[in-house]
Amino acid sequence: MYKRVVIKLSGEALAGMSQTREHVADYIDDTRRLLVNGLRIDDAFIDKKANELDKAKLRLRFDDNIINGIISQIKELMDSGVEVAVVVGGGNFWRGRDSKENMDKVRSDQIGMMATVMNAVYMSDMFEAAGIDSVILTPVIIGTVTQQFSKKSALRYMADKNVVIFAAGTGHPFFSTDTIAAIRTAELEADALLFAKNVDGVYTDDPRQNFRAVKLRSITYDAIISNQMTVIDLAASAICKEQKILSIVFHLDEPGAIITCASGDEDAIYEIGTRVTI
Repeated sequence: MYKRVVIKLSGEALAGMSQTREHVADYIDDTRRLLVNGLRIDDAFIDKKANELDKAKLRLRFDDNIINGIISQIKELMDSGVEVAVVVGGGNFWRGRDSKENMDKVRSDQIGMMATVMNAVYMSDMFEAAGIDSVILTPVIIGTVTQQFSKKSALRYMADKNVVIFAAGTGHPFFSTDTIAAIRTAELEADALLFAKNVDGVYTDDPRQNFRAVKLRSITYDAIISNQMTVIDLAASAICKEQKILSIVFHLDEPGAIITCASGDEDAIYEIGTRVTI
């Protein structure tokens, strides 16, 4: 079992997809019923569905079933003596690729950084509700919401059985949350960086498009960089290579996936993910 790990959670991972699917399915079912019964899709129907979507927005941003599953695994790790830090993304609120075509890139990234802070506050509240102390550290202090990051304070909090949640990225534009996860892993001298994804590891090709794609037991950062693979941000890959960081790309939906990754058992890890090495 590793002694100290950093877990990278995307905003999309916190939101899940099941609730969104259910919401869309309900809308389609209601529309189908109208058409089958020969009724017209009028403004009243559209307004009703728009209202329902508006009320569902917050619920669709956070899937508490998924988050509680993450928290229960982290609690189990901490109870066994593992120190845990979490880096959160912001994709459930804002993704840079979704910004307006003519929007300033710096402003877009700033919105993304604020989105990660909102996720961190929500996660912190969920941790506290589960009886786990937590602290949010950011590159700059955001009022009374967060504390400013330093290696010394982060390590002290982790040693005192706190989950440390890193948010707001590096505080600068043009860096992904994968990159800050790599930086924090290096600074904290963690044993492994765990990338929670929506695929169970790294494949020779996109498994959703090529059924012949083969899952890799391990891959090097050089291979990711030279092949321009998007499974890990290229800047993060370069940092991990330079700092000799072990990363594990795994599917968050697999039962007990975080615990399995933190176990260090290579055979067990291969069942749910891929190890990335220098």
